[in-house]
Amino acid sequence: MLHRLRRAMVRSGRDLLTSRVEVDECYIGGPEENLPGRLNLDKTLVIAAVQEDGKSIGRIRMRQIPDASAASLIPFIEDSVAAGSLVHTDGWQGYSPLKGKGFQHQITYLKGRPEAASELLPRVHRVISLLKRWLMGTHQGAVSHKHLDYYLDEFTFRFNRRTSRSRGKLFYRLAQQSVAVDPVTRHQIVHPGEEKPTGKTQPLGVW
Repeated sequence: MLHRLRRAMVRSGRDLLTSRVEVDECYIGGPEENLPGRLNLDKTLVIAAVQEDGKSIGRIRMRQIPDASAASLIPFIEDSVAAGSLVHTDGWQGYSPLKGKGFQHQITYLKGRPEAASELLPRVHRVISLLKRWLMGTHQGAVSHKHLDYYLDEFTFRFNRRTSRSRGKLFYRLAQQSVAVDPVTRHQIVHPGEEKPTGKTQPLGVW
């Protein structure tokens, strides 16, 4: 049931992030010491976009991506950030097509700087740190890669509503969205992307 609820946490047609947005990637899963950054193929790559709200953090978006190429990075930004917004990234070449896609692009090169990446891109690094702490503290790190996107949706849903004073209204909104999304079966949850074997009764996917 929790997985079914997680599938209802992304509202269709939700507003895009605007104004100034920090974007960066991180790896989820396994120890991080002595691993070669973006070339690490044994962990799951997650990209995060964090809207600036003065010195504070506004709304966020997250997604699991296969690699750090422009073909993976740019579609996420186009799906998450309104055209014309300023996107602030590090100097990774995968972000280089942003200007040609209708975005303003602010680049902060990290190499050779005395400041840590968490100081140069503070908001997105704070959100990534909170995500890792939540996955480890709440779920003890026991989140499989095939379900990670839905946990990212849950984290995003909770984070974007963290200042709400009406907790009951959050449940009401989730209930509304739950009846608006398509039903999902147990097979779709346990074996995402796989065809259901024939000859078996289809389990109910109603809410």
